[in-house]
Amino acid sequence: MIKQVIPLIKRVAFRQWLAITVLMLIVAGSMGYVNGLGRLDTTLYDQFMRADSRPARDDIIIVAIDDYSISKLGRWPWERSLHAKLLNRIMHANPLAIGLDVIMPEAEQGQTPGQRADDRALTKALAASKLTVLPMVAASAGPGLKALLPTPEFLNAARGIGHVHLELDPDGVVRSVFLQEGQDGKWWPHFAVALAGVAGQNITNASGNLPGARLGAMPPDTEQHKGDSWQRDYQIQIPFAGSTGHFRSVPYASVLRGDVPDQFFTGKYVLIGPTALGMADTFPTPVSGTSGVMPGIEINANILAGLLDHKVISIARPLQTALFSIIPVLIALSSYLLWTPRVSLLITAALMILTMAVSYFLLTLGIWIAPTAALIALAIAHPIWNWIRLESAISYLGQEFMLLDQEPHLLPEVNTERAPQQVEDLLEQRINAMRVAARRVRDLRQFISDSVNSLPDATLITTIDGHVLVSNQFARDYFAAAGIRNIDGALLPYLFSNMSTPQATNTSASHTFSWWDLIDLEHVSTLTSGTAVQDQQGRDLLIKSGPCHSAHQVLTGWIVSIVDITIIRAAERSRDETLRFLSHDMRAPQASILALLELQGNAASALPQKEFFARLEQAARKTLGLADNFVQLARAESSEYRLEEVDFQDVLYDAVDEMWSLANNKKIELITDIEGPEFLTNIDRSLMARALCNLISNAISYSLPDTRITCTLRLKYVKMLPQVVCRISDQGFGIAPHDQVKLFQRYQRVSAPGQPHSDGTGLGLVFVKTVVERHFGEITLESTLGEGSTFIVTLPAIAS
Repeated sequence: MIKQVIPLIKRVAFRQWLAITVLMLIVAGSMGYVNGLGRLDTTLYDQFMRADSRPARDDIIIVAIDDYSISKLGRWPWERSLHAKLLNRIMHANPLAIGLDVIMPEAEQGQTPGQRADDRALTKALAASKLTVLPMVAASAGPGLKALLPTPEFLNAARGIGHVHLELDPDGVVRSVFLQEGQDGKWWPHFAVALAGVAGQNITNASGNLPGARLGAMPPDTEQHKGDSWQRDYQIQIPFAGSTGHFRSVPYASVLRGDVPDQFFTGKYVLIGPTALGMADTFPTPVSGTSGVMPGIEINANILAGLLDHKVISIARPLQTALFSIIPVLIALSSYLLWTPRVSLLITAALMILTMAVSYFLLTLGIWIAPTAALIALAIAHPIWNWIRLESAISYLGQEFMLLDQEPHLLPEVNTERAPQQVEDLLEQRINAMRVAARRVRDLRQFISDSVNSLPDATLITTIDGHVLVSNQFARDYFAAAGIRNIDGALLPYLFSNMSTPQATNTSASHTFSWWDLIDLEHVSTLTSGTAVQDQQGRDLLIKSGPCHSAHQVLTGWIVSIVDITIIRAAERSRDETLRFLSHDMRAPQASILALLELQGNAASALPQKEFFARLEQAARKTLGLADNFVQLARAESSEYRLEEVDFQDVLYDAVDEMWSLANNKKIELITDIEGPEFLTNIDRSLMARALCNLISNAISYSLPDTRITCTLRLKYVKMLPQVVCRISDQGFGIAPHDQVKLFQRYQRVSAPGQPHSDGTGLGLVFVKTVVERHFGEITLESTLGEGSTFIVTLPAIAS
């Protein structure tokens, strides 16, 4: 392992990457440890908070002291007896808890302590409800803060007291709150915490404490300021459910008049507080929307909803944020070392999107991890790395291209007049040298490519161990047809592994030839003349291999050529078949004629003259038929077709007329069935007529007397293109399936027991198939034993 690491460390690129990685991880970790980069992170936080909206809880109702209520009930402050009436009305509905967010630290104005009828009414209502929470605030009292509580009567009558303080961030936006504040060892829960406690809801975490971040023990103050110390604890980020007006709200005056039914408040948290312009304690929040601010009573509703849903947001610890910032940067930097700049740029962009997505997802789970540190580090890491690598590449390539420019030129170049000497800086000199060197390399590559592609056979150039370096188009096309799309870098013996066992022409009987011999110097002399094989497509190939040497006669690779000799092998087989046919079929009738002549010369063995001439005529006609079939097949296989526009039904009529006498002699009915005015085709009329005659003649030969042969002609369309379809059907013996496969092969004759013997040459159907295919047509067969056969000729027609 150590031996593998040491060479890696010695690489310049790796050392540069290592330095940048350490630098960027320090930058990302340091910025992440700050745990928030001010306005950048708060902007993302606000956007994420707006996106993470959720439906308002149905059990939280705001009774708003709004502009409508002020217009109906008069200027603020109202008599406290109104609050008493409101509480009494709401209490009839049996709510879960009531929060009266109105500061009342002193007796009502204009009344002496003994005449506080409104205060007494409110005190009585508070005592009767046993569900009401009142607010308290901290007021400035000289050098410190002092708790400003409701009047003692209200304090004793209320079910609970909660502070309504909100934490303002440096930009003046409310994003967090302390769930507990106090002084001199006396603590007050937040207004929302007190409401949840009145309803008996458990909002503590698994450890039994309030959710949020603990601030730890307060440092001891000096004796003179000990009484003024204000303490806060359990800080949470407010999980806003939505923008201003998200929670259900009813006007104070409407509730007081009885316009709102009592059951509307049954089982609900009722928060009473100001929302009117000019009197409400409004604050900007991340979700304030177009209004820009949100009333304090609605902020308290959001806090209460979050506590009831156990959805609170805590800020991650600095170490967690630092780790969160380092991980994507480390992944991105690793990709720089492994991938191309384009791919690494895409990975960097994907990591930036993923970082924001993970930060948003964690926010929905209640943890805020500031992503800006990671985003900034990702944004600057990629250009810094690419700038360093580009600088190294320019420096190295410039030196190499300058040296390459001094090398002798291998190919002739067009002489061009040199431009006047100009002043060039170092970068321009290297660019010009690179341009010239790149052009020469392209020219040399093109020269080699053109030379290989101009070869008439498929050619491969390989390394010493047989891996393909260069191939021409013929080689690529051949292996693509065999299912190998990419042969660059492929190992030569494996490319030929699916072919038949090679048989080299010069191998000894004791040597077993294999494809590895193609890249073996011991078999160079053997492979000079090549080795014959057959591929999966049945093509006959000749494989040749020769070594490539450098100027110092060092082996540098191999040149392998693939010569397609299928046509040559087919010609050889056709020649052999023809010779066998001539030696047997053509000699047989000639030998019969000679034997007849010898017999006729001897009076003892002489045949009657009539029988003698009949047998002589039969042998001569057979010889003539064989010769005629050869001539017709040779013409069909030649390229000398005289095409003309012909109505195919005329050709069919000619063939039927010519075969009528033959059919009539055998008592076979010959019928034509033609539908359509004309069937225009572009054909060689004489050859096509001969082909139809062959088909009808075969049908007559293999049919019994008193049967019928039907020649039908139809026009059909395939993909909007017209085609002529000619069907020749007989009622003969039919052809067995195993005989159908060899029906169109040379010198093949089919017959079965009980059928008449055929004296044909086996070339008639070969001639028909050749003529039809040379006219871009198709011939098929439908046959059933004992029922007959149908030959179907399909030819392209001329669109009318």
